[in-house]
Amino acid sequence: MFDADAASRGLGIELVEAGDGTAVARMRVTDQMLNGHAIAHGGFVFLLADTAFALACNSHGPVTVAAGGEITFVRPARAGDLLTAHATERTRYGRSGIYDVTVTRDDGEVVAEFRGRSRTPAAPPSS
Repeated sequence: MFDADAASRGLGIELVEAGDGTAVARMRVTDQMLNGHAIAHGGFVFLLADTAFALACNSHGPVTVAAGGEITFVRPARAGDLLTAHATERTRYGRSGIYDVTVTRDDGEVVAEFRGRSRTPAAPPSS
């Protein structure tokens, strides 16, 4: 899935590891990712967390998509910071799941906490 993710790869997001319900992805904050306060725009931090979430919820095999996600920004990130997103599956039930993602700076400080809700679409009807 990550090989076909042009949006994430185009922003320099790297897949560090992915396993059974978990994933780690990282991204270096560039000058083009800064907002008017000279800190990382929240949309880029969300995208990194969402990518790790997608990798974790798709680690089980069937195609799974986001049903929703929310983020809490804790600390700013600045140009040059290496951000790492650690995604962990909290629960799966039926075709749904809940995943938590912690985004940290390279100094170990938490930048954001993300919670994603996944959904595995029903199989298409057979013909």
